[in-house]
Amino acid sequence: MAVIKPFRGIRPVKDKVKLIASKPYDVLDDSEAKAEAGDNSISFYHVIKPEIDFPADFDHYAPEIYLKGKENMERMIHEGVFFQDEKECLYIYQQTMDGRKQTGIVACAAVEDYMNDIIKKHELTRPDKEEDRKKHVRVSGMNYEPVFFAYPALTEIDAIINALIKKQPEYDFIADDGIGHTFWVVKDDAIIGKITGLFSKIPYTYVADGHHRTAAAALVGKEKRDANPRHTGKEEYNFFLAVHFPDNQLKIFDYNRVVKDLNGNTAESFLEKLSACFTIEKKGSKTYRPSSLHNFGLYLGETWYSLTAKPGTYNDLDPIGVLDVTILYEKVLNPLLNISDLRTDKRIDFVGGIRGLGELEKRVNSGNMKAAFALYPVSMKQLIDIADSGKIMPPKTTWFEPKLRSGLVVHSLE
Repeated sequence: MAVIKPFRGIRPVKDKVKLIASKPYDVLDDSEAKAEAGDNSISFYHVIKPEIDFPADFDHYAPEIYLKGKENMERMIHEGVFFQDEKECLYIYQQTMDGRKQTGIVACAAVEDYMNDIIKKHELTRPDKEEDRKKHVRVSGMNYEPVFFAYPALTEIDAIINALIKKQPEYDFIADDGIGHTFWVVKDDAIIGKITGLFSKIPYTYVADGHHRTAAAALVGKEKRDANPRHTGKEEYNFFLAVHFPDNQLKIFDYNRVVKDLNGNTAESFLEKLSACFTIEKKGSKTYRPSSLHNFGLYLGETWYSLTAKPGTYNDLDPIGVLDVTILYEKVLNPLLNISDLRTDKRIDFVGGIRGLGELEKRVNSGNMKAAFALYPVSMKQLIDIADSGKIMPPKTTWFEPKLRSGLVVHSLE
């Protein structure tokens, strides 16, 4: 059963929170983060992406980078921009995007749950990205950023959260991108006990977004455990920072593909080959959004097409075989376009649905890409089915919005 734990959060003073809060480290590249931070010395990018404080050609994995992130965090604590709560608390974090709200519990998850697969994963991690985040945790002794978890919704937890969010929030602001962020501090031991007790009835939690940060946090916790001959299991390094959202509040956006060439095919011959596995309908110049599972949009030659996978090209009884990303890979990308490794092939790129289908048209019309495929979004049920089966989703399958803001609360391993 899942474990969550209250903790003594290190968090911003109220009047500085909007200046501090940043997008996660992997949402923007270095130049974008540097531009967004501007001359704001307390932007949290200085902590999670300290490379913005160095010349562009400086080695992003040099020891100085991680030390600078720690130095910037310590500076902000010393300046009184951050402070630590006196007692262990839970926190409630609500995000509002386009009128839709999702409300999560900010609490520590257990390293042991990660190791024992109580925390379920659905993606592979890249060792280089994992090691980068591990170095931040090792050097700082902190989880700077929370990871994004889902849990099977429980009405008893919903009732407690709905009562708590009627109270005055600690933070409440709208970020520059229009997304609202509201944050409550839960200090009442009785309420904390109820929430953690109810959570212990939940069999599994699920990594929705942040597999690299999750792995890094858990593995550094394990390193510390293995290095401590007096380990008891109660040390703070046995836990890491997460925001737990009920699964029925989350929305997964489409994650689309663009390809640089047709592998020697003309547009006509490519469409002819596609017709073996798909029913093709020409839609014209008006943007076409897939209408259901197993239906795709293809943008080619300034024209949109509807592609509907024919029976026998997918397996609805298999958690992986049912996915549209699987159909696209097995019937199009690999056999027709000779794109075999989605992680390394430079002839394919991925466009998160938050950018809109107009971004697909733009990439193709510019000449940089030859064709674009629009996919129907994966559902939370599909994600959970795959994680429960112990299987791994193909790369770039899920895109969650809104993203968590970093810098609202930090967890110390000490």
